[in-house]
Amino acid sequence: MRLRLVPKKGSLESIAMAMRRFYQEIKGKKMSEIPDHVKPMLSLNYIKRAIQRGMDNYHAKYIETSSPDPIFHVCYGGMIFSYLVALPHERRHLQHKLDHAHHH
Repeated sequence: MRLRLVPKKGSLESIAMAMRRFYQEIKGKKMSEIPDHVKPMLSLNYIKRAIQRGMDNYHAKYIETSSPDPIFHVCYGGMIFSYLVALPHERRHLQHKLDHAHHH
């Protein structure tokens, strides 16, 4: 079994593709036209539709194909979440340890 140190093909590519698509949309616009173009993208309805499209795509790509990847996504997500939750406590602990070492 080979360990992947590079993200799966598609994750970074999809972000780059979305950025290219956005750039192509605003490339010919004047600077004063860009806020009017971006403003609808920040609406609650637009965001809800984008999340729904993402969930539909995820379901089609992983759930319908019986891929084991969702299990890994949950495991990795859980590890990242637990690290982020514990991080403030660990930083306080380290700061206390450093403060205590400077006093002695």
